Amino acid sequence: MDKRFLAIIVAIIVIFGGIILISNNNKTSKSDSTSGQPTSHFTGDLTSKVTFVEYGDYECPACESFQPTVQQVIKKYADKVKFQFRNLPLTSLHPNAFAGARASEAAALQDKFWEMHEALYDYSNWSQWSPGTTTDPTPYFWQYAKNLGLNVTKFKADYKSSAVNDKINADIAAFSKTGLPEATPTYFLNGKHIENTALLDSTSGQPSVDAFSKILDAALAKAQ
Repeated sequence: MDKRFLAIIVAIIVIFGGIILISNNNKTSKSDSTSGQPTSHFTGDLTSKVTFVEYGDYECPACESFQPTVQQVIKKYADKVKFQFRNLPLTSLHPNAFAGARASEAAALQDKFWEMHEALYDYSNWSQWSPGTTTDPTPYFWQYAKNLGLNVTKFKADYKSSAVNDKINADIAAFSKTGLPEATPTYFLNGKHIENTALLDSTSGQPSVDAFSKILDAALAKAQ
């Protein structure tokens, strides 16, 4: 069993065992009401008739394990498919999830959403700030912002802002309208929910570029 997979298993055990410490600085700001608008983070072919949407949680082990495959799929279909990410922090399980979403949205205000998105999910980073390895992930976020060339002072202010908080809550509210139970990652293809099992290799049970491709190719053919 490789170290990366073992770390994810341990993380899941810790989370579901309830051995979680939550600092006052990172308590959720999740709310059932929001005055904000859902986020609109897109990449790929923005004119495509095929849109693939992920609702994700930056602290979620399953999301992190899917991410390398998702990145390969985005690269493969960059000129064919419109990809979107929205926030769905599962704060009852992941104490730093809302903080991670704040970091990505603060970076978005400096046009570096996808760069921060990838930094948060990069395993060498993710294993440090998440899950349950620290009660205060913000020093890591400040460093990621610096590494990405962001104005760190502005990033820190935006991170704490109600505007960023409202964007995240608006994403959560948008997901709630789907009627699906909150779980991550959750994927939609042209508005239709795609079961995660359909995106796994039938032999290894791991996320598979081929499995994603089969679904996307079918949607592209139908859209012609």
